[in-house]
Formats: sequence, C-alpha cells, structure tokens
Amino acid sequence: MTEEPVMDVAHLGHLELLTPKPCESLRFFIDVLGMTESGRQGDSVYLRGWDDYERACLKLTASRTGGLGHMAFRTRSPQALTRRVKALEASGLGIGWIDGDLGHGPVYRAHDPDGHIVELYYETEWYAPPPELRPSLKNQAQRYPARGVNVRRLDHINCLAADIRANRLFFETTLGFRTTEQIILDDGTEAAMWMTCTNKSYDFAYSRESHGHRGRFHHLTFALDSREDILRAADIFLEAGVHIETGPHKHAIQQTFFLYVYEPGGNRVEMANAGARLILAPDWKPIVWTEAERKKGQAWGLKTIESFHTHGTPTIEDMKATGAI
Repeated sequence: MTEEPVMDVAHLGHLELLTPKPCESLRFFIDVLGMTESGRQGDSVYLRGWDDYERACLKLTASRTGGLGHMAFRTRSPQALTRRVKALEASGLGIGWIDGDLGHGPVYRAHDPDGHIVELYYETEWYAPPPELRPSLKNQAQRYPARGVNVRRLDHINCLAADIRANRLFFETTLGFRTTEQIILDDGTEAAMWMTCTNKSYDFAYSRESHGHRGRFHHLTFALDSREDILRAADIFLEAGVHIETGPHKHAIQQTFFLYVYEPGGNRVEMANAGARLILAPDWKPIVWTEAERKKGQAWGLKTIESFHTHGTPTIEDMKATGAI
C-alpha cells in the first residue's frame, strides 16, 4: 500500500540573504526591483514584494560575505509544525527552537545534509499596509509600487549542495516535499533536483556544487506576471547599470522564462514568470533529464553560461578568506 503523502509544509515563506554591501544591496532591492521595506532589526532590513501576504519575504542582513543565512517554510497548522519538528528531531539534523524573527512566531531550526539552515514556523504576521500603500482591491496585499521591476512575490530559491541525493531524501522523507524534476548523470549521480510542497512545479531547487564544498547558495527568484515584464526588467537593469548574467530565455527544465542578474552583494537574483507550470497530479512521477539532454542547453538552444556552474555565495575566495575551506 502506498504511504499517505505528507502535506504539512504550506510554502516557502522567506529567506535571509547575507550581503557584504548592505547599503548598496538595499538600494538595489528597493529602487531597482521595486520592493517595499517593512521593518528593521539589528543589522537586518525586511523587504516584501507587493503581493506577498506576510510582512516580509526577504531578510537582508549585513555580513562579511554573501550567501544564505536561512530559508524558512510556513507549515499548514500548529499541529503540522509539531509533526515536522518531531521528524526533524528523529533525523538527527534538528538544531532547536528559537524566538520568532520580525513578522513571525517561534521557529524550529534544522540543517539539511549540506549544512544550509532550514526554519519551520506557523505563527505569522499578515501585512497591514499603511494608508499610502493601501490597494484599491481588497484581495491584494498592497498597492502596486510602480517602481523599477515591481517584483510580485518571492517564488523559489536554489541552493548548491555537495550531495544532491542526500538532500533530496531529507526533504522527501522528513518534510514531505515532492520531487518534480531532476538531472541524473550517466554514472547515476544525481546532479540537480526541483521540489515542491504546493501545486507549483517547484518551491526550491538544489544543484550540485562543482567544487565539492558545502553550504553555498545559487540564487533567489522573484515572480513577475508575464514574459513581457521580464523583457521590460532587462531594459530596467540595462539602464540601472546592472550586469545581466544570462537571459532573457526559457529553461528546458520547468519551462521557466528567466533572467539572471547579480545584486551588489554578489548574490545571484532571478526574475521569472509567475505560475509558469502547475503540478496538479497527486501521483506525479519525477521527470528525469540525462547528461546528454542537458548539454543541449536551454529550451531554445541558449547554452548554459559557465558561471552558472561555478558562481555561488559565499564565493570560493570569500570562503578561503574566512577559513571556511
């Protein structure tokens, strides 16, 4: 008999992004991406897309290097949180409870097999816009900012990992995520995975770290409404002097229309079309891409840029400087 699927995790709530250039990074996210500041605490500034329902989707923290501070997922209920904490403790990867961050209640912290910090929480603060940001439509979180790229919401993140299989099994068995697509090399090595806890085609992805190091970050992604918005974003980046790493183009895997840039702190940021694909089938079988298929490049033939396989945060140079490697 097939085991009942675990559906305790609701969605990716937010992430903490580390930056060695906090002022420049903040101006990028507010002026160029069009995000809204929703709070400050210590060395961190909290930001949101105009249709994120929670107070913040991004915690931007001043740090010696770039990278991921933590990723945070909201559970579907307090009882779901209790169940997942029990599973995390049994896995041996649990860290423990900490007080809630700005905008949400207590969280349970764990680390994945690669060392990335994963947080689970349920209690959260719904965003209450001030009068000048109150939308005309009551089913919208805040007024459309009409500033820069106008990112709508946090869509997904991508981490680098030394062992993709170990991380896939962790998220499948401990947190109940489903694998929707993956890359498996000719020798059987799992090179990448895309996973979901919703009906989106993926809430996060992990790619194999080419140097064998642990805990590095590949990119975060914001959703825009359409391909045309992404093309317009390319012009906005051009005028703002922001380096475009690759795109606009269409991924073969997941079929996302994409555009990648670097923010001033060195972290990679992607713009993608919202709701590109949905996974409605409860018995979805993972799509497996081969080594030969991936060498063909992206959907319309664009070759994957080399930096996509090598650049991550913290950078190798920063890891050496801080003694991490």
